[in-house]
Amino acid sequence: MIELLSEGIIISILAATIRIASPLILAALGELICERGGVVNLSIEGMMYMGAFVGFFITWKTESPITGILAGAVSGMLVSLIMAFMVVTLKLKQFVTGLAINLLSAGLVVFWYRLFGLSSGKDVISIKILQTIKIPFLSEIPYLGKIAFEQNIVTYFTYLMVLVVWYFLYRTKFGLELRCLGENPASIDMKGLRVEIRQYCAVLFGGLMAGMAGAFLSAGSSFRFVPGMTAGRGWLVIVIVIAGNWNPKLIMMAAMLFALLDAFQLHVQAIGINFPYQILLALPYVVAILAVMFSRSKSNAPAHAGIPYIRECS
Repeated sequence: MIELLSEGIIISILAATIRIASPLILAALGELICERGGVVNLSIEGMMYMGAFVGFFITWKTESPITGILAGAVSGMLVSLIMAFMVVTLKLKQFVTGLAINLLSAGLVVFWYRLFGLSSGKDVISIKILQTIKIPFLSEIPYLGKIAFEQNIVTYFTYLMVLVVWYFLYRTKFGLELRCLGENPASIDMKGLRVEIRQYCAVLFGGLMAGMAGAFLSAGSSFRFVPGMTAGRGWLVIVIVIAGNWNPKLIMMAAMLFALLDAFQLHVQAIGINFPYQILLALPYVVAILAVMFSRSKSNAPAHAGIPYIRECS
């Protein structure tokens, strides 16, 4: 156990935490925008799964991880278009629709995985992944440089998006309108603004971020694609939004906490410490349950999230 206290291992764990948190933060920011717009998107798992497969497949064909990640982001947005049509236009139940889209995405991915011969097992298909980019001067800072400034481009983009989403929500007119949608969409409608258009944009942005998060899992950090690659991260993202109290900065902190637990258990296994790693695998989800329990009393959840808006006829 003493090996975990060495300087090199601690730096490695913290660097891995920042990297592992990236897809969680991306998807959580997308879910935050959705819920602030009044739509609870339970199909994040399916969108991430679709993004992971498309990101892997396009990277394999083009040998360009950036192209694969962009394609994965677009695939997530296309799936979210189905979600938006069903819950915004048709006013269907958001929770049921989200679960149905998860099943649809999972079925399509498995079908394509077999259709393109990726499940044959004859040849192990591997792809290029994003390379680490060292930021000049900053990467030379003792300790902090190796942890924060030797990451890939999507990781840097992720933490930039935290600031962008915060600024959008709390410092712009459109952000204020979006927050009003989640609290009282009738107030937006009474001003002559289109509720449906704004909710479509929110859901599409959420799908774009979820698809990019899924593509990061394959083209950003893994050489292979395996069925079930998202491993429930989409559900964890929903908990992260709740634990972060619908605030971009707190969401980032919550995601990094879960990522720290994940990075810790990976290093425990890699070092070969004699400890039941299954306990460590379950620990993030135990913490997630506790976070939901203790966040109920001070919840800042949008009042109208999950409720379809239907204009009252005068």
